[in-house]
Amino acid sequence: MSETTIDTNVLGEKIVKVIKTIYDPEIPVDIYELGLIYDVFVNEDYDVKILMTLTSPNCPVAETLPLEVEEKVKSINEVKDAEVEITFDPPWSNDLMSEEAKLELGML
Repeated sequence: MSETTIDTNVLGEKIVKVIKTIYDPEIPVDIYELGLIYDVFVNEDYDVKILMTLTSPNCPVAETLPLEVEEKVKSINEVKDAEVEITFDPPWSNDLMSEEAKLELGML
């Protein structure tokens, strides 16, 4: 078999692992555990679309954080292209945070 196929679930896990290296500059927790990533889509061409939000529309990293996510996801060999779409629907709240993030921030 000359052509290798990539399991999109495995690729999805790789993408999440990369996203977990990106931290909100104001909160010492990665953006995945904070609940800022709403969805990750991978199509058969290995184009990735990430639906994410920010802690607020006035977030100081509103310009740079989505670009950082795009660049880091694009750095994964199997990913052909990556696009980040920002949404505020539903708006972010600390209910979206993982137990790990809440524990880290002393909210449990």
